[in-house]
Amino acid sequence: MRGLIILGCGLTLSGCVVSTIAHTAVDIVTLPVKVVSATVDAATTSQAEADQNAGRKLRKAEELAGKRQRQWGEDCRKAKARGTACPPAPVVNPSK
Repeated sequence: MRGLIILGCGLTLSGCVVSTIAHTAVDIVTLPVKVVSATVDAATTSQAEADQNAGRKLRKAEELAGKRQRQWGEDCRKAKARGTACPPAPVVNPSK
Protein backbone atom coordinates (compact mmCIF):
# COMPACT_ATOMS: atom_id res chain seq x y z
CA MET A 1 0.00 0.00 0.00
CA ARG A 2 2.77 2.34 0.97
CA GLY A 3 4.53 1.61 -2.31
CA LEU A 4 1.45 2.58 -4.34
CA ILE A 5 1.17 5.92 -2.53
CA ILE A 6 4.83 6.70 -3.14
CA LEU A 7 4.54 5.63 -6.77
CA GLY A 8 1.41 7.77 -7.23
CA CYS A 9 3.10 10.80 -5.68
CA GLY A 10 6.17 10.25 -7.82
CA LEU A 11 4.15 10.18 -11.04
CA THR A 12 2.16 13.26 -10.05
CA LEU A 13 5.27 15.16 -9.05
CA SER A 14 7.09 14.29 -12.26
CA GLY A 15 4.17 15.71 -14.28
CA CYS A 16 4.41 18.98 -12.35
CA VAL A 17 8.15 19.17 -12.92
CA VAL A 18 7.79 18.53 -16.66
CA SER A 19 5.02 21.12 -16.87
CA THR A 20 7.15 23.67 -15.04
CA ILE A 21 10.15 23.03 -17.26
CA ALA A 22 8.00 23.32 -20.42
CA HIS A 23 6.43 26.55 -19.14
CA THR A 24 9.88 27.99 -18.38
CA ALA A 25 11.13 27.03 -21.86
CA VAL A 26 8.17 28.81 -23.46
CA ASP A 27 8.85 31.91 -21.34
CA ILE A 28 12.51 31.92 -22.39
CA VAL A 29 11.61 31.58 -26.08
CA THR A 30 8.97 34.35 -26.01
CA LEU A 31 11.02 36.79 -23.92
CA PRO A 32 12.98 38.31 -26.86
CA VAL A 33 9.72 38.85 -28.77
CA LYS A 34 8.18 40.62 -25.78
CA VAL A 35 11.26 42.82 -25.33
CA VAL A 36 11.33 43.86 -28.99
CA SER A 37 7.59 44.50 -28.97
CA ALA A 38 7.84 46.70 -25.88
CA THR A 39 10.79 48.60 -27.36
CA VAL A 40 8.98 49.27 -30.64
CA ASP A 41 5.84 50.33 -28.78
CA ALA A 42 7.83 52.74 -26.61
CA ALA A 43 9.74 54.18 -29.57
CA THR A 44 6.73 54.85 -31.80
CA THR A 45 3.67 57.02 -31.35
CA SER A 46 0.34 55.75 -32.60
CA GLN A 47 -2.16 58.04 -34.30
CA ALA A 48 -4.38 57.92 -31.21
CA GLU A 49 -1.46 58.97 -28.99
CA ALA A 50 -0.57 61.76 -31.41
CA ASP A 51 -4.18 62.98 -31.35
CA GLN A 52 -4.22 62.88 -27.55
CA ASN A 53 -0.98 64.84 -27.37
CA ALA A 54 -2.23 67.44 -29.87
CA GLY A 55 -5.48 67.81 -27.93
CA ARG A 56 -3.61 68.17 -24.65
CA LYS A 57 -1.35 70.84 -26.18
CA LEU A 58 -4.36 72.74 -27.55
CA ARG A 59 -6.22 72.59 -24.22
CA LYS A 60 -3.16 73.94 -22.37
CA ALA A 61 -2.80 76.75 -24.90
CA GLU A 62 -6.49 77.63 -24.58
CA GLU A 63 -6.21 77.53 -20.80
CA LEU A 64 -3.24 79.90 -20.89
CA ALA A 65 -5.04 82.24 -23.32
CA GLY A 66 -8.09 82.30 -21.04
CA LYS A 67 -5.90 83.03 -18.04
CA ARG A 68 -4.21 85.91 -19.87
CA GLN A 69 -7.61 87.24 -21.00
CA ARG A 70 -8.98 87.16 -17.45
CA GLN A 71 -5.85 88.86 -16.11
CA TRP A 72 -6.16 91.55 -18.79
CA GLY A 73 -9.82 92.08 -17.85
CA GLU A 74 -8.84 92.52 -14.21
CA ASP A 75 -6.00 94.90 -15.14
CA CYS A 76 -8.33 96.89 -17.40
CA ARG A 77 -10.97 97.15 -14.66
CA LYS A 78 -8.35 98.40 -12.19
CA ALA A 79 -6.98 100.87 -14.76
CA LYS A 80 -10.47 102.29 -15.38
CA ALA A 81 -10.98 102.63 -11.63
CA ARG A 82 -7.74 104.67 -11.47
CA GLY A 83 -8.81 106.70 -14.48
CA THR A 84 -6.04 105.46 -16.78
CA ALA A 85 -6.18 103.68 -20.11
CA CYS A 86 -6.48 99.92 -20.32
CA PRO A 87 -3.31 98.02 -21.16
CA PRO A 88 -3.23 96.45 -24.63
CA ALA A 89 -5.23 93.24 -24.91
CA PRO A 90 -3.24 90.03 -24.99
CA VAL A 91 -2.66 88.33 -28.31
CA VAL A 92 -4.63 85.09 -28.36
CA ASN A 93 -2.78 82.45 -30.34
CA PRO A 94 -3.80 78.95 -29.20
CA SER A 95 -1.57 77.23 -31.76
CA LYS A 96 1.57 77.93 -29.72
